[in-house]
Amino acid sequence: MTSNPNKPTFHTDRSRLFKDRFAKWGISAGGVMVLVALLLIFFYLLYVVQPIFESAKVETRNSVKLQNASEVVGLGIEEQTEVAFLLGEKGSVDFYNVEKEHFGKKITTLNAELPSDVSSFASSAPFQGQYAYGLENGTVVVVAPKFLVTFPNNQRQLTPRLDYPLGDMALEVDDQGAAITKFAFSHYEDKTAVVALTADKRVLFSSFVGEENMFTGEVEWNVERTELDIEGRVDELLISPDTTRTFVRSANQIYVYDTRYPSEVEQIQLLAANEENANLVSTQLLAGANSLMLANDNGEVSQWFEVNTEEGREFQKIRAFETSKQSKLNIFTEFYRRTFFTAGANGELGIYYTTSDAKLWQGKVSDGPIQNFAIAPRSNAALVLADDALKVIEIHNEHPEVTWSALWQEVWYEGYPEPGYIWQSTSASDDFESKFSLVPISFGTIKAALYAMLFAVPIALSAAIYTAYFMSSELRKVVKPTVEIMEALPTVILGFLAGLWLAPLIEEHLPAIVGLLVLLPIGILLTAFGWNKLPASIRHRVPEGSHSILLIPVVIFIGWLSFAMSNSIELWMFDGNVRQYLTNELGMTFDQRNSLVVGIAMGFAVIPTIFSIAEDAVFSVPKHLSNGSLALGATQWQTLVRVVLLTASPGIFSAVMMGLGRAVGETMIVLMATGNTPIMDWSIFQGMRTLAANIAVEMPESEVGSSHYRILFLAAFVLFIFTFVFNTVAEFVRQQLREKYSSM
Repeated sequence: MTSNPNKPTFHTDRSRLFKDRFAKWGISAGGVMVLVALLLIFFYLLYVVQPIFESAKVETRNSVKLQNASEVVGLGIEEQTEVAFLLGEKGSVDFYNVEKEHFGKKITTLNAELPSDVSSFASSAPFQGQYAYGLENGTVVVVAPKFLVTFPNNQRQLTPRLDYPLGDMALEVDDQGAAITKFAFSHYEDKTAVVALTADKRVLFSSFVGEENMFTGEVEWNVERTELDIEGRVDELLISPDTTRTFVRSANQIYVYDTRYPSEVEQIQLLAANEENANLVSTQLLAGANSLMLANDNGEVSQWFEVNTEEGREFQKIRAFETSKQSKLNIFTEFYRRTFFTAGANGELGIYYTTSDAKLWQGKVSDGPIQNFAIAPRSNAALVLADDALKVIEIHNEHPEVTWSALWQEVWYEGYPEPGYIWQSTSASDDFESKFSLVPISFGTIKAALYAMLFAVPIALSAAIYTAYFMSSELRKVVKPTVEIMEALPTVILGFLAGLWLAPLIEEHLPAIVGLLVLLPIGILLTAFGWNKLPASIRHRVPEGSHSILLIPVVIFIGWLSFAMSNSIELWMFDGNVRQYLTNELGMTFDQRNSLVVGIAMGFAVIPTIFSIAEDAVFSVPKHLSNGSLALGATQWQTLVRVVLLTASPGIFSAVMMGLGRAVGETMIVLMATGNTPIMDWSIFQGMRTLAANIAVEMPESEVGSSHYRILFLAAFVLFIFTFVFNTVAEFVRQQLREKYSSM
């Protein structure tokens, strides 16, 4: 075949080919970089979040044999885990270096000044760091090992010393001078309380209040004593750090006393806390002193705390933990967190966290029984006295309170009447336990988005359909850019106006707002009905596609009428106070910054997004489809519903999902226009806290690397997943709709 010499030939400019290839690869590279950026965000969030789900780890640092291990009655370790101290049964305190390179080196021995022979020993709550000796003459001496930090030659040096927090004088617990055989004590502010068992089988509660002599400067103790009526033997004594509760264990029964008023000590409860076919072997107060931990010889350790009942506040069993079955099981607690340790006669140590109901670690740390145990102030190490040796174990347990169940299931916290979903990350109290349920803030995110979409979707879609299909081109050129420019309005301005102007306005004129919701649709329908009844000569004076202008005075009038009648309606129907009516008659809580305010403000921010995309989708429907439908005799409404909307449905659905995605991730409006209360209530008159707002509020105050910090990143990850799921579902549905209606 020969070529036709008359056929024209086309030559493509090389520069254009280069530009085409450059644009192709540039756009492809940009798309890949977006995907890479999203993956990096995804994996970075996982990287920050992952440590909170790690299990606890225990490693042995070192151990040293002790010659007088049987004489040790108490032990402890300073904050940096460099020096340990062992309290002897006769009042001596030995200090040992437990750093890795100098482990086991004895630093010094200090002796407590005791006016009589020792008959018993007790320690305070761990965070108080105090120890006491009960003496043969019925007195108690409280001591506290301390460390003086100096820097000679720029080298940090710890110098041990022995302090007497209550002064050099012994506290006279028994004025009859009987020996103290068992006791518990606590020093709180200017008050010291001691509950003691004497050699003649009396149980005494003694309260000492210190008053400084204005002339000598010495502290004088005013004492009140009360004898407790206990039937049977006394096995253990406990007292809360604030001295308001005292516990006496007698075999399998626990006497609970209210000791807030020493002169009126009252037994408030008697607990029969042992399980069937089991006996109580030890008790301990959890950090915060609100929970009582009870160990049975069948290996069960149960948590009890006070709950409101019909008879008042009573201790109830909340949860139980299964440990190894042992005849002797001791319980030890941390300084501040709700972690507790079990130490048994077989050398096995268990680590548990109460609130998350989790067993964190269990294993053997010695061959023989654990004689004594003490946790470090930072909970990163512990002293173990076992096999006549002092051992230091390092504990890696940074986030015991975080488990999957604690994040997403109901948890029964101390002081609460029942389990619940609670987010409360901070408090002014050292006894406070952080509560990290993600359910209420995830619920708040969905609630805020729902009310925003309920407000925005009908308005935005109706406006988009009318603008694209019915409105004249001249008016459309004005309306569409005007609505789209609303999207440029900063959301912080919308939040500011919603919080400081709209919220008080709605509170003051709530009947007017409800009236607007009812009267506006009715007024618009009546206006349309009346317009159609007018003579054609009048109706034809308004240009086709410009009828919406007629509704402007109607909307203004209805708005004015609603606010003008607001006070009269409130006085007539709600006795002059609609807020009080909602609370007293309907049992509904009314917050000034509530879901209604958020729905209106955030809906106003979402409307331009939905309107713009939906309007483009409707306007882009090929004209031959609508013209063909009209030519076949269909009305404009029939054509709109059965042709135009079906064809534009992928774009309309995308518009709604884009608006939902923005509503889910909105921060400033929710932050400023609602009370930021993490509650789970669908009421339109109550607020909420969303994931995005929670991150914005609490991230600046969270400690880097803490559980709080990492859970906020987990909240960001959940928000990321929310938007990813919404966008994925939107794309899937959009593709299905496009395939279904592409043949039209």
